[in-house]
Amino acid sequence: MNQRLSLTMRLTILFSLSSTVVLLGLGILIWLAMDHHFAIEDYVVLDDNIRLIQRIAAEQPVEGLPARLKEMVEHHPGFVAHVQTAQGQALYATGGFDFGSAFEAVARLRQGDNAFVWEQGGQQYRGMRALATVADGQGGPLSIMVGMDTEIHAHFMHAFRKSLAFYITLAAIASGLFGWWAARRGLSPLRLMASRASGVNAHKLDARMPVDAVPVEMADLAVTLNAMLERLQDDFRRLSEFSSDLAHELRTPITNLMTQTHVVLSQPRDAAKYREVLASNAEELQRLGRMVSDMLYLAKMEHGITLPSEEAINVTDEVRALFEFYDALAEDKGVHLHLQGKARIVGDRLMLRRALSNLLSNALRYTPKGKRILVEASEQPGNATIVVENEGEEISPKLLPSIFDRFFRADKSRTRAETDSVGLGLSITQAIMVAHGGKISAESSAGKTRFILTFPRQAR
Repeated sequence: MNQRLSLTMRLTILFSLSSTVVLLGLGILIWLAMDHHFAIEDYVVLDDNIRLIQRIAAEQPVEGLPARLKEMVEHHPGFVAHVQTAQGQALYATGGFDFGSAFEAVARLRQGDNAFVWEQGGQQYRGMRALATVADGQGGPLSIMVGMDTEIHAHFMHAFRKSLAFYITLAAIASGLFGWWAARRGLSPLRLMASRASGVNAHKLDARMPVDAVPVEMADLAVTLNAMLERLQDDFRRLSEFSSDLAHELRTPITNLMTQTHVVLSQPRDAAKYREVLASNAEELQRLGRMVSDMLYLAKMEHGITLPSEEAINVTDEVRALFEFYDALAEDKGVHLHLQGKARIVGDRLMLRRALSNLLSNALRYTPKGKRILVEASEQPGNATIVVENEGEEISPKLLPSIFDRFFRADKSRTRAETDSVGLGLSITQAIMVAHGGKISAESSAGKTRFILTFPRQAR
């Protein structure tokens, strides 16, 4: 398997390549600019020489031109010239120089062009052509062709090209080293975050990413990771508390079952005693069964993604159906059930009944004889509200934030010996509300306790 490059190495390579390309482009631009500058200088010199030849021709008769031209050309090293009459007779040509390639280059010129370049003997020449008029006016205009070798410029450009290549290579290496240093220094906050993250475990969930010590670009990542760690710590805490509470809740009925069973088996008993112990064990087992069922339902609700079904529900009809179910129990306790208002919501009918049943059962458990339980339904713009209110002893303000926790029971003054609650009813109700996209809250004051269910008017 090929080893993947580190982020530092990738940034170093990209920085080095970018720097090299920029430097290479700049070097080529300078090289082309210098070559163009030398070409302009050469053509300026050639133009001056042509003007000088034209002036000599204008001042000198044809017979004296060769001598004057030879004298002029010899004073300009690297300069060659060829002058001929309109009839093609050569008046002057630089000695020992073959103008054949130059004539071929001139032949390829477009009309109106006077400057040209040709190669000869491995050497490049720049040339120009022009016309001149002799002093006596005989034989028509003269054809002038001049040229200049570029050996000096070519030598300089070659040396410059080598120096440029050397400095570009040196600069690429330097930029690579600097890029590596900058990338490593710039990514040091990531290494710090990785070090912090590696220290997070089940026993140390309070570690957090540094936000102020990292660049702005990484601050959002640090904040997001901190929020994730915060959720994990909270979930782990809740899971630990749930496990502890679950063990505590299961220990009591299991201990009771074991104790009663060991006592009854310690010596022979009559049939009536066995039936009494078995009946007590059945009650404990029934309580255990309800606890397990409620825990499974709560786990299903909290981890469910969507509602089992969604439909339009008339809250009034559902509350009346529950009143009929609890009517006998309310009459036995001397508690009055009242319904007020109306509302419609979109949700799961069975889950709504479970939530309202939990609240009504809880209200009947703690409402004194002769008092009443009021269920009020109403609609507001954007949501619908169901309030379950019962008269009776208030819940302490310190306990209100915890009443929706698993296995929570109110203070001892509200605990009844006859209750068979396992402390999961309000947790299940809260999970049902979350599944519907709503919320539940509680108030307790002036001798009344109210649970407010708020549903969105439309389906999630």
